Amino acid sequence: MEKPGYLLRPVGIVKNGRKEPSLVCRNQDLDHDRKNSTGQRWREDVSEIVFKEDYAECLDGLEDFSHITVIYWAHRVSEEGRSTKRVHPAGKKDYPLKGVFCTRSPARPNPVCVTIVELLERKSKVLLVKGLDAIDGSPVIDIKPHLPPYDAPADMKLPDWMQSLVEHFSQEREKEK
Repeated sequence: MEKPGYLLRPVGIVKNGRKEPSLVCRNQDLDHDRKNSTGQRWREDVSEIVFKEDYAECLDGLEDFSHITVIYWAHRVSEEGRSTKRVHPAGKKDYPLKGVFCTRSPARPNPVCVTIVELLERKSKVLLVKGLDAIDGSPVIDIKPHLPPYDAPADMKLPDWMQSLVEHFSQEREKEK
């Protein structure tokens, strides 16, 4: 017997200039939408997270942190994307197909995304952040302070294909500078 679903209430919404996702699901796989692709430049983009008035008080003290973890809903993921089981990581066809649960793909049964961002400023119920990969209008589910001792354990292991992908994007970022 299937249990009932869970009700998530967005606490805020993302406001920025990116109207379309650059990574989309097509034919049960990921693909870069070239016309909307910003490469890794989103890491430099500044976004606002506008919280509902009811949650403004929840932000008290957050301005003391330099980085926060933003948990948001990738609201533009299609039903096809939500039923996709395996993808080429980051839409790169030269990497082998992997199950979506071992990727950061937005195409997944529940398109919950997580990004660590730099907190630039708090203005009442608005956070100004740098490096958020969400598009305009994405519902924010939750935020948490980024705590490196807990969020990045020293004894992490990455498979070779993921390490290669991380290095690829690091090189792309260097080229863009």
